[in-house]
Amino acid sequence: MGQMVPKVRFAPSPTGKLHVGNLRTALVNYLFARQAGGTFMLRIDDTDTERSSAAYEAAIRADLTWMGMSWDCEDRQSDRLARYDEALATLLQSGRAYACYETAEELALKRKAQLNAGRPPVYDRAALKLTDEQKAAYEAEGRRPHYRFKLLDEEVAWTDLVRGDVAYHMSSLSDPVIIREDGRVIYTLASVVDDIDHEITAILRGEDHVTNSAAQIQLFEALGASAPQMGHLALLSGAEGEGLSKRLGSLSIEELRQDGVEPMAVASVLGRIGTSQSVQPLSAMTALIDSFDISAFGRATAKFDPQELHQINARIVQQYEFDEVKDRVQPLGIDDAAFWLAVRGNLASVSDAKIWWDVCHSAITPVIEDADLCQAAISLLPSDDITDETWKPWTKAVADQTGKKGRSLFMPLRLALTGQASGPEMAGLLPFLGRERIMARLQGLNA
Repeated sequence: MGQMVPKVRFAPSPTGKLHVGNLRTALVNYLFARQAGGTFMLRIDDTDTERSSAAYEAAIRADLTWMGMSWDCEDRQSDRLARYDEALATLLQSGRAYACYETAEELALKRKAQLNAGRPPVYDRAALKLTDEQKAAYEAEGRRPHYRFKLLDEEVAWTDLVRGDVAYHMSSLSDPVIIREDGRVIYTLASVVDDIDHEITAILRGEDHVTNSAAQIQLFEALGASAPQMGHLALLSGAEGEGLSKRLGSLSIEELRQDGVEPMAVASVLGRIGTSQSVQPLSAMTALIDSFDISAFGRATAKFDPQELHQINARIVQQYEFDEVKDRVQPLGIDDAAFWLAVRGNLASVSDAKIWWDVCHSAITPVIEDADLCQAAISLLPSDDITDETWKPWTKAVADQTGKKGRSLFMPLRLALTGQASGPEMAGLLPFLGRERIMARLQGLNA
């Protein structure tokens, strides 16, 4: 038999914007599918009707599209409520689900008493002892049941695609609630039913789901299915291994896009951090797909450093040919391939090119640090056309006449001509400044 073609899913809840953490989960699933010629599914987990919104769903789709992460099929949980009811009926019939009538306050008191007695706060299954008369009495007073899945008292073990051999004994876990008292399905059940019906072959998600996975493996089996492969990724931390701050942890993909970060910079970093592979500025998703290896992910916390992201971003931007950015810089007024090539090596983002276009084509206030040097430069400016070959012999002539060299030669000229202490090579900028602007700025005139 040939190896099963994988089918994986990314299942966001449309209750907020995508951030670096959940985009990383999406990316790993996408790369896993594409690397093996499999299927990448988008599933909208929108059963939380109070917090879900169409605007957040649209934003999630926009972010994935911007990243170039196309999905092959999709579904949404709000269209599948009848299937969850069917699954509950199956579990009730087999004795693997049961109705509970405790209020949230009563459950909290139970947990507190267990903890005070030095026992783990595991649900005591008191609801299994209720008689029909007791249940009817609760119903009569207006209580509505929530439903729990009855775990078998055994060890659940699996070979995790990231963590290796994993085992949990169910005695340490409470029977999970699967339907709330208001009738809303909980993720634990809905996700399993979806994964069965959609024939998902591998579930790749954060390590905070490990204990949840142990319970869900029993739920798969109780519904007559085999659990998919599991892979639990180490969570993200800050650059020094510290927990992600709220600001950093919630860094949205939309914010990164607005900040001029390229999608391939995001993919290059999130696709490699936490693995044995080095983070490199990859210009196309195909390079990341071809090199993807789920076994390269380690158990150590994956360190996300925004500074590294911006460094990778700059290196990607600096490799772009004009044709690759033309549609993005033309609206900024830039339609000159030679200009792009002159400035790209100094850009942190594509839109930064506009800064240098304005320096070359609009009036600025020059900074005159050495007026005598600037006067010498005026007198020695060659009379022929200004080209990218002009800078070297011109500055040599100025150096010979003034005795200035190094920073004391080049910095006053840069400040006068651009108003900036750093930037692209001056040789490349000169032709775009033009003779008149060069002469005026060296005299300290706004030009």
